[in-house]
Amino acid sequence: MESESVWLGGARNVILRLAQLSSAITIAVFVIMVFMRMFFGGIGMYEMLRPEGGVWAVLILYLIAGTIALWSIYLSDIRGVIEIERSGPFDIFSLMCSRLAMIAIIAIEVVMLFEVISRYVFSAPTLWANEMSLWIASFIFLLAGLYAMQQRSHIRIYIIYDMFPRWLKKTADTLSVSLIVLFTFCMVWGGYNEAVLKFTRMEKYGTAWNPPIPATLKPAILILIILVTIQAISNLIADWNKDTTHSPEDEIDQTEIENIRRTLEG
Repeated sequence: MESESVWLGGARNVILRLAQLSSAITIAVFVIMVFMRMFFGGIGMYEMLRPEGGVWAVLILYLIAGTIALWSIYLSDIRGVIEIERSGPFDIFSLMCSRLAMIAIIAIEVVMLFEVISRYVFSAPTLWANEMSLWIASFIFLLAGLYAMQQRSHIRIYIIYDMFPRWLKKTADTLSVSLIVLFTFCMVWGGYNEAVLKFTRMEKYGTAWNPPIPATLKPAILILIILVTIQAISNLIADWNKDTTHSPEDEIDQTEIENIRRTLEG
């Protein structure tokens, strides 16, 4: 994809080649595991998160994680047509998380497609597809909050704010970020012990597949709240000397309108 680099520069092609190589290895290992499952009774999704999964389960999980991470890094270097420009160093991390969320949406679609085919074509519904979809969707929701903060696309009302002089706008921005910091402190203070407890005992979901959803989501909530707060502080620093006003036209996505018009004309 030929577009201007956001932050990788000359390293973009290296990351792309590594992502492609990791994808090929992951697919090859997955095919081997499917073959072993079909003819030698190897591990399936049920055993994937359990001790009986063994070396193959650990290997495929690490490969999947590494492949997704590499593609997230590569895709974060490509700016979307409706995305704002990067304004701070922490934006890079937020963009990588946003690409991770985008890839996760595809993962949900693959899981649901597998479940539909397995259930209605082969009459063999899975024990794990529903929980896996909920698990992935939960992380997408959390990561989307970080991306929304980085893109300044969270809900904001400017009717009174735009009437302020610049010094009062800075005061309002500082106050809003301070409230975010206070909220984060209260959440971490109140939820830290529970998050650690759920994670250390690897609390399960209580279903037939029984994945560790509570053990992973509770800490993830606190971590993402902290990351959103860091992004809010980064935005405050980056926007400190910007004197902007807003109008209804700012909320109109001209690119999307043009795409809709082109689709209708076609």
